[in-house]
Order: sequence, then structure tokens, then C-alpha cells
Amino acid sequence: MNKLPLKTRVQILTMLCEGSSMRSISRVADVSINTVSKLLVDAGKFCADLHDREVRNVRAKRVQADEIWSFVGAKAKNVATMKQPVDGAGDVWTWTALDSDSKLIVSWLVGGRDSEYALAFMEDVRDRLANRVQLTTDGHRAYLNAVEEAFGADIDYAMLVKQYGEPASNKSPERRYSPAVCTGAVKTRIEGSPDMANVSTSHVERANLTMRMANRRFTRLTNAFSKKFENHVHMVAIYTVWYNFIKMHKTLRMTPAMAAGVADRLWSMDDLCQMMDAVAPKPGPRGPYKKRISS
Repeated sequence: MNKLPLKTRVQILTMLCEGSSMRSISRVADVSINTVSKLLVDAGKFCADLHDREVRNVRAKRVQADEIWSFVGAKAKNVATMKQPVDGAGDVWTWTALDSDSKLIVSWLVGGRDSEYALAFMEDVRDRLANRVQLTTDGHRAYLNAVEEAFGADIDYAMLVKQYGEPASNKSPERRYSPAVCTGAVKTRIEGSPDMANVSTSHVERANLTMRMANRRFTRLTNAFSKKFENHVHMVAIYTVWYNFIKMHKTLRMTPAMAAGVADRLWSMDDLCQMMDAVAPKPGPRGPYKKRISS
């Protein structure tokens, strides 16, 4: 991948994080779809390691957690009738934990929505925090045991359960493409002494909307969904680094990483590609090669 010009790699990764599909990127950047796919894999692995290394000892006050739905290959109900089954096909959930003040994505995890993934996610959140925080989640019951096992009593934890209903004035068929109407919310203290006035999941839900809008694989009602589970994970890793370290937050007027104190400057996609080059193995000769020895 070092053979690909830096400008082209920057263009491809930027378009991936701005909602373009892989085939549209291959047309605009004038490269093959395999080139885009290989860069996605290489950058995804690098960004996952970078996030794991850099987002540590985060000093936060309020953390919000939520899950965002997507699917790989086909929705869960259609997996059995797939013409070409793939590993990991079906519904996929991306767990995210957000620092409410800096808007930093502290932790993310892609997989199922069961208690095993909830525990792994909460243990990762705990390992990245430097102090006791107030945590708010939705009413997903898997959080109850996961937060207890990961944090014990060292957490101020509350659940926010939103109640939804259909508007009585609109019963048209088009309503199925619109979100349900929130009719109320119930706040429940679970552990510690959370400030009930700050019990909210609005910030993480807004961050998840940004992920859905900026990441083509999360777009609803299109054919741009992920065809491979591994590529879905790679794209989330790239997006998270772009969101935390490269994308300027309009309200903060800096990146979330700068606001959280885990970065001291504004990164660019050029910086990311150059960091990838610094650790990439040097390309060797292609194919079998034997030195000619003259007699």
C-alpha cells in the first residue's frame, strides 16, 4: 500500500469517513475496488491499535453508553435464506461509550447485544477511565450485571428508560419509515449517588447519529451495508479515530481528543497515513527472485 500516493490514500480514507461507498470511492479516486478494500483493512487494524494505545487514563465526569444497530450480509430474519452465506451475517451492534463533556468516544465494541458483550464492553470502559464517573445507559438489562461486575461500587450509575408511542394523528403507511415518538422517560438510580439532573443519553445518541450519517455501512434502506463482519469492524475503528482526533467539533472548536486531554494538537488524515507508513513493513521484491551468478 506504500506504492499508493499519500494524496490518494488521504482521499480514500476521508471519503470513507464522509459517507461514501467503496465503489463510489474507487470511481472518484480512480483506483480498483480491491485497492480501497486493502486500505480499509490496513487502516482499520492500525486505527484499532491506535485507539487502544492513545485513549487511556481519560478524566471524565459523565459517561453515556448506548448501542447502534446495523447488519452484515443480511438482517437476522433473512440469514437462513441467503444465497451466499457469510461468516458473521445478521444483526450487529456497535457499543459506544461517550464522555459527555469532551464528546470523546472512550470505548467501542462491535458484536452481539448479549450479556457477554456487555461485560466485555464495560470492562474496557473501566480500564480507560482514570477516575470515578457518573454513568448513564438505556434500559438494556444486560448493563445491570455488566456494570456491577466491571465497576463494583466504584460508580455512580443510573438508567434512563425512554417510552415510545405512535402518534394518533398519523396512521399513514409512510410512518413505518419514521422513528417512534418519545412520550416520556423514567430515570432510575442503580448504584452510587448519580446526579439525577444529569442522567441523560442524549449526547451518545447524537454521536451515534453522526456515526450513522458519516458511515455508509450504517445507512438504512440501502444496499451499502457491510458484506463482511471484519470490514465492518475495520470501518468502525477508522471512523472512531477520525471522529476523536481529526474531526473538529463545532461546539468545542477542537477535536474531542484535545478536549479530553488525550491529544495536544489537531490531527489530519495526512498525519494518520504517515503514521501508518512509519510502522508498515517495507515492500520487498515481488514474486520469486534468484540472484544470477555468472560463471
